Amino acid sequence: MAFCFNAFLEGAAGFGAPIAITAALLVGLGFNPLKAAALCLIANTASGAFSAMGIPVIVAGQVSGIDPNEIAQFLGKQLPFISFTVPFLLVFIMDGWKGLRDVFKPTFVTSFTYSVTQYVTVTYLGPELPNITSSIASLVALALYIKITTKQTEATTPLTRKQVVKAWSPFIVLTLFVTSWSLNFFKQLFAPGGFLEQSNMMIEIPGLHNQVIKVAPLVIEPTPYAAVLKVDLIAATGTAILLAGLVSMLLLKVNLKTGKETFVETIKELTNPIVTIMMVIAFAFVANYSGQSSTLGLALAETSHYFPFLSPALGWIGVFLTGSVVSNNALFGHLQMTTAEQIQVLPLILVAANTAGGVMAKMLSPQSIAVATGAVGLVGREAELFRYTLKYSIGFLLLMGMITFGFTLLW
Repeated sequence: MAFCFNAFLEGAAGFGAPIAITAALLVGLGFNPLKAAALCLIANTASGAFSAMGIPVIVAGQVSGIDPNEIAQFLGKQLPFISFTVPFLLVFIMDGWKGLRDVFKPTFVTSFTYSVTQYVTVTYLGPELPNITSSIASLVALALYIKITTKQTEATTPLTRKQVVKAWSPFIVLTLFVTSWSLNFFKQLFAPGGFLEQSNMMIEIPGLHNQVIKVAPLVIEPTPYAAVLKVDLIAATGTAILLAGLVSMLLLKVNLKTGKETFVETIKELTNPIVTIMMVIAFAFVANYSGQSSTLGLALAETSHYFPFLSPALGWIGVFLTGSVVSNNALFGHLQMTTAEQIQVLPLILVAANTAGGVMAKMLSPQSIAVATGAVGLVGREAELFRYTLKYSIGFLLLMGMITFGFTLLW
């Protein structure tokens, strides 16, 4: 639940909701509140890069100018190694070496299925679906393994197939809609010359579009810096989520009054995160167009060949400060690209490292810890939870630094 269901919710919603929901469920099942919160924070490491339908990767692409699909494909070469180790770590934290030996095989099934599915999805489908496909695949694989290897017992309150399908119907509908939105056929409808091209609004920012000029050493020749706001009225993944919610209301026979109340409640709960992310992204674009990011990138380039190892740490700091991989990429995505160009490293490597390193700080960010402690009734014990997860965050960060440095030697 802490790993698979957390990943599914992270892919669909993100922004703290998966941690709050899964931690509360674990406490309800009898888990120690502190361990439940820590397990969910650490489990989130595997899925944080592709939260909310790949928004962190999409934002990284926007601020760096690199195709998000290329960033996702490169992350697919890094993060599956981390994803594979997380379930083993969760079991070890819960019950030590003995517990890990007792459930090694089902843990391996979960880890292997998740990491392989994650790699395949980001490589061939893009950044929107990895959490959804990987979590479903690992859930199914684990359930099948348990069914095959465990003797059947009589359930005290057996569930009918209809009840099970109904309970899962919102997630099934969500998966179908989001999958449709990520298909190349659907995306081509919004491409130049496509049937729905006009639904994409391209707004050139007055007084800024092509008014800033990039010069050496950032570029070989002076180049105008475009400033275009793209508003995808239909193509945005959020539209798919909205439609999935409406269809789910019909399937579950939720009346309009309840639906309206839930919608308003959701808006109220997400108002602060939305405004915060908007402000951070706004600051990031100000930093980019004013030359601050480029100046910092030139300064960091002085670390020369050592910077690739430190690159994930910059993303780690960004998430620790902002609490969001999205905000971190908005802040430092362009900076990573500028630094890479100056030290003659493939920019894709460092932009991806910014995301990967940032994910390792999700378990430490004040925002995530506040959500986790609130969900399990440990408000006031945030420092205790921070100390609990610190060593794991640092360990994953060092591992990602070595992986990133290794990639710079290969490319």
